[in-house]
Amino acid sequence: MLQHENLKGRVAVVTGGGGVLCSSFAKDLAASGVKVAVLDIRKEAAQAVADEINASGGAAIGIACDVLSAESLEAARQTVHAAFGPCDILLNGAGGNSPLGTTTKETLEPEDLRQKAEGVKTFFDLDPKGIEFVFNLNFLGTLLTTQAFAKDMIGRENACILNVSSMNAYRPLTKIPAYSAAKAAVSNFTQFMAVHFADVGIRVNAICPGAVETEILLHTFHSVPGAEEKFNNAYPTGHVGTAVEIANACVFLASRECDFLNGVNLPIDGGITAHTGQPY
Repeated sequence: MLQHENLKGRVAVVTGGGGVLCSSFAKDLAASGVKVAVLDIRKEAAQAVADEINASGGAAIGIACDVLSAESLEAARQTVHAAFGPCDILLNGAGGNSPLGTTTKETLEPEDLRQKAEGVKTFFDLDPKGIEFVFNLNFLGTLLTTQAFAKDMIGRENACILNVSSMNAYRPLTKIPAYSAAKAAVSNFTQFMAVHFADVGIRVNAICPGAVETEILLHTFHSVPGAEEKFNNAYPTGHVGTAVEIANACVFLASRECDFLNGVNLPIDGGITAHTGQPY
């Protein structure tokens, strides 16, 4: 775990903080002396992470928050203010996918249209409401959360926003067009914000993880035959990432050592984008 003395005493807000990946972000920041507000739509999940941080000697609060509700975000901002003061580090980690924005097969085949088998969902069957949900959660949730907290960050020393994008923004996985496109929007939005906020002293970067051992991925490994081997074999490291491996980059980007790093979408992918997949 990386620790940075220059982070001590600062205030971080982590959305999606009850999940596997963002809870690791929250814990690593707390280990460097950051006071962490753990936001999650599930109050019990946020509180569990905060309790763990506090039990380890850190400072954290758990807050129920819906990143798609401006009212919920404002209530969370006021709670953070009362407990810790203004936000210095905003980590936009809330996001995810929906089965409504997912196909059942990797590629379209002619028989899928001529005589589609039961249970097969093609590109042409994608539900617009599902696409909308995925875009809203990943992109609009990032925008609304930034609107809620960024005003308080103006003029604060080394204020920074970290967005969670994905390597799917560069190279979309099969079956999940909505999620991949939404993360591409987050990456593009990161670059926009980096320029837009530069004159008021807020740095904006994003991390782009490859596949990570989250609950969803582990469920896929257990429920889809051959999925784990297929994923692991795709990575030159021989395995998908862990939350701790990804979280170290978060602490690095939030530190003062990175005060000239702005507008970066940082791939953390075990080398998958450097590998063609061909034997020679």
